Amino acid sequence: MSQTIFISGIDTDAGKSYATALLALRLIREEGHTVITQKFIQTGNTGISEDIELHRRIMGTGLLPRDLDGTTAPVIFSYPCSAQLAARLDGREIDLGVIDRATATLAAEYDTVLVEGAGGLMVPVTDTFTTIDYISSRRLPLVLVTNGRLGSINHTILSLEAVKARGIKLMEVIYNRHFDYDPVIAEDTLGYITRYLAREFPSARLSTIPSVG
Repeated sequence: MSQTIFISGIDTDAGKSYATALLALRLIREEGHTVITQKFIQTGNTGISEDIELHRRIMGTGLLPRDLDGTTAPVIFSYPCSAQLAARLDGREIDLGVIDRATATLAAEYDTVLVEGAGGLMVPVTDTFTTIDYISSRRLPLVLVTNGRLGSINHTILSLEAVKARGIKLMEVIYNRHFDYDPVIAEDTLGYITRYLAREFPSARLSTIPSVG
């Protein structure tokens, strides 16, 4: 049975793309899964999704046939902003059915589909529908990417409280060490999040990824 997992972050620049690709590699190497990544909605691009290109570089595969036919990034807008604004600027509507059908196509071909979101959980898709609404309505398990920048504890706990309120299954929190600019703040942030998860989401995994440069 194929599984689809949504990867979101605490904000726009949390390191979701790196985390998504590294999670794909872990599932391939440690669990023997066939894995493909998908971009939920890509903004700031035309043609191929830059996040999908990054995934493939890290995974070492080069672009795949489903990248070239648009299945892994079925909705792309040109302006780098929230999905609802990017759609308005491009004069287009966001068709969630297109995304759903693309995910279903990938799920029929791979053991695991990792869907990388755009920005954080509350990024608007329309004026009345956010990314977290999509995750909840499709009953997708979630991986949340966080980091050790000042303010990350607040963003992380707010995100996780929203996840809890909607009954979303939290599979994992990935702590991205790329932003460990202040080691005192970074270690305190990781420790606080670790203790919070142990209390509130005891079944969720906590992992770290190293700095990527």
